[in-house]
Amino acid sequence: MSVVEINKKYVGEGHPCFVVAEIGINHNGSLEIAKKLIDVAVAAGCDAVKFQKRTVPAVYSQSELQKPREVPHDILVSAMRRNIFGKDVVARFATSNFLDTLNGDLKWALELTEDEYREIDKYCKEKNILWLASPWDEASVDFLEKLDVPCYKIASASLTDEDLLKHIRSKGKPVILSTGMSTMEELERAVEVLGEKDLIILHCVSTYPAKDEDLNLRAITTLKKRFPNVPIGYSGHEIGVSTSVMAAVLGADMVERHITLDRTMWGSDQAASLEPQGIALVARDIRKWENAKGDGIKRLLDAEVPIKQKLRRK
Repeated sequence: MSVVEINKKYVGEGHPCFVVAEIGINHNGSLEIAKKLIDVAVAAGCDAVKFQKRTVPAVYSQSELQKPREVPHDILVSAMRRNIFGKDVVARFATSNFLDTLNGDLKWALELTEDEYREIDKYCKEKNILWLASPWDEASVDFLEKLDVPCYKIASASLTDEDLLKHIRSKGKPVILSTGMSTMEELERAVEVLGEKDLIILHCVSTYPAKDEDLNLRAITTLKKRFPNVPIGYSGHEIGVSTSVMAAVLGADMVERHITLDRTMWGSDQAASLEPQGIALVARDIRKWENAKGDGIKRLLDAEVPIKQKLRRK
């Protein structure tokens, strides 16, 4: 099996499981919340945090953006203060008192600016934790490239977007590929486009939250056999911590889980996320497994010798 280096950290056989705390859009457009979530990941002992980056007009159609959608008042106010919206949107809010909200208003409000990402970059360096992101379109790849991210994550939704895959691969950085809602044939085609060099594949089930009976963790073993030269990991959306630890026991080289400050917070991904104690337990128990699994050789331990002398009669 190959080993992939991500900014002097290693993912693959012989190295500790790489634990990623997925912040995604659970910051709700707030740099303050994003920093609190970074603190949660640091306290838990995670190796990296991950965000999601979209160029809104490139990812969503105009008809999708124009659909009415209720948007929390505090998120809209925050976006106004951050100068996220154009003049036409600001004018519409002025006449409707924030009542006439659209899906596009929410999508824009959840995007962080370049200055905010630079602050995140600075904050993560101060906290000694890596950060990365899933770009959902080619312009977002170029945006992240300006910030010199150490690697790219391809979201499950983008696995069949070959133009995006090629654009990401052209940057010459390690790539993490999530495989939710994909057939083996679709995955094999994505790997053919990306190539196996500096590639990490994550087994994933794209339901939010995912049911235990749908997780199919043994697919980790299947993927290891199918792609023996690629580190295989797990991206989970289930409720609870034990199944993510089980993924590590089955050999996952990377484990990724969404995190939140509070699962009752507003947002589409909050319910499928782990609160601070949950991600801390995932990281702790994965490390306990790594310490406990040993090398498989049956031997008499030095610490057992006095016990043996005391208890054995023959």
